[in-house]
Formats: sequence, C-alpha cells, structure tokens
Amino acid sequence: MRIASYELPDGTASFGTVDGASLRDCGDDYRARFPDLASVISAGDLDGLRVAAASSNPLAFTEVSFLPPIPRPDKIICIGLNYMTHIRETGRDAPKYPPVFTRYPSSLVGHAENLVLPEASNWFDYEGELAAVIGTAARNVSVEEAMAYVAGYTCFNDGSVRDYQRHTSQFWAGKNFDRSGSVGPWILTADEIETLGELELKTRLNGQTVQSTSISDLAFDVPALVSYLSTVTTLLPGDVIATGTPSGVGLFREPKLFLTPGDIVEVEISQIGTLSNTVVKEH
Repeated sequence: MRIASYELPDGTASFGTVDGASLRDCGDDYRARFPDLASVISAGDLDGLRVAAASSNPLAFTEVSFLPPIPRPDKIICIGLNYMTHIRETGRDAPKYPPVFTRYPSSLVGHAENLVLPEASNWFDYEGELAAVIGTAARNVSVEEAMAYVAGYTCFNDGSVRDYQRHTSQFWAGKNFDRSGSVGPWILTADEIETLGELELKTRLNGQTVQSTSISDLAFDVPALVSYLSTVTTLLPGDVIATGTPSGVGLFREPKLFLTPGDIVEVEISQIGTLSNTVVKEH
C-alpha cells in the first residue's frame, strides 16, 4: 500500500492512497477523525484509510501539490557515513556507532516541489537515501524486534550545503537550509517489502546516474538504527529516519559536481518509487 500527503486544488492539506498513476483522497469525514498520516499510522488505521479512499474519485498527480508524506514529524533523524562505498570515498574509517544529526521540517519539500539553492552558498549537493518511517512508539527495542516498529519506507534527498556543513564538526548548519532537501513521493508500507536489502537506490542528475547501490551496503541497517536510536529517545509514529547516502556525491567528485538552478534531481528506489525535484535559486 502506498500512502501520500498533498494539498488539494483548493489548498486543503490532505492525504490518501496511491492507485497506480492516480491518488484516492481520504475524504472530509475521514480527515475529521484523522488530520494527517501520522495520526492514521499512530492509530493503526491503514485499513480504514484504504476503505475510505477507495470510494473517492481518482486524482491525477498533477492535480495536487505533494507534501512530505509526514509533513511535520516529531523527529527527522539522519545518519551520516552509513554506506561502505561512501565511507571509503571520504577516506574515513568505518564508524563504531551511527553518526547522527537532525533536520527540521522546514528544510524539506515534497515530490515535484522546488529545492532551493541558497544565496549563502553554491556548494549545494545531492544525497539520495532510503528513509524509514516509524509506525509504533519504540523505546529500548532490540535489533531482533525493531522491524515490527517500522510502518514503511520512502525516498529521501538529504540536500546538503557543503561549506556550511564543514564550518564545525557538527553537520547541522549544512543540513537545515530552508527547502534544501526532499522526501516522498509517498510511503510504501513495510508489508510490501519482502527483503529490504534487495532494494536498489539510484540518484540521477539531469537524467545521468550519479549514485547507484544496493541497500545491502548499509553499514548500520534499519533494525540496527531503530534499536540504537530507540535507546536514546522514544521514536514516535511518523518519525523519519534517513539512513544515509552511498558514494557518488558531488563533493567527492573531480571536478566537484554541485547543483545549479534548473537541475533536476531524482532519487529512485526499486519497489518504492521516484522522488523528483527541480533546483531554483533563492530570491
């Protein structure tokens, strides 16, 4: 099952299911009970959403403005240096524990919305990633039980302003420029994926593949991340965990390959879908 958040043509923030190349909206009555996808996931009412949406007329993707699938999660937790190929291209040793940083909701846009190259820098980079969405509150869960707490998966572009990222040892500044990253276009529920490690991730810049990897190359896989993070903080339904990017980022290319206005960045993950965004200059 694929579930998405978006703005309807009249500007109403809503959500529904993905039916092939169209959307099925949840409707006013259902939205009065559950205002967003996070509340649906928290209540465990995905079957109810499926029933409510089935009776609605299909909406073309072009009729809506996609929002991040979880528009304002309690937490957006990002992992750095988590693919072995990326660790090697940076010249660093494999970390003993997951390097963790956070993003704010204002730093992310949905599918087909513009990424914003900030006035402050031209070192704007792409990072295609798999993101996991928490389905059930998780605290101190084991690796063995961790997958039971995941609602589903989505595509993530951890857009990074590299010079600001390098100002200090903390990544925060380079990861939180307004509208610098993206997530979506929807969440594929976890029951649809038999073997997570078999998924393939590709990032394309203007149609050219710049990142390509199997999810199996993760140094810390999703169960390990959920277990580790839930030891530190209670993970809540709708929380997003961006699991890190593989090799091929623009910073470590020769010559460097940074994003410019008009560029189109696509993050495709097999079975899940393709997240696409166009870069514009801040004004």
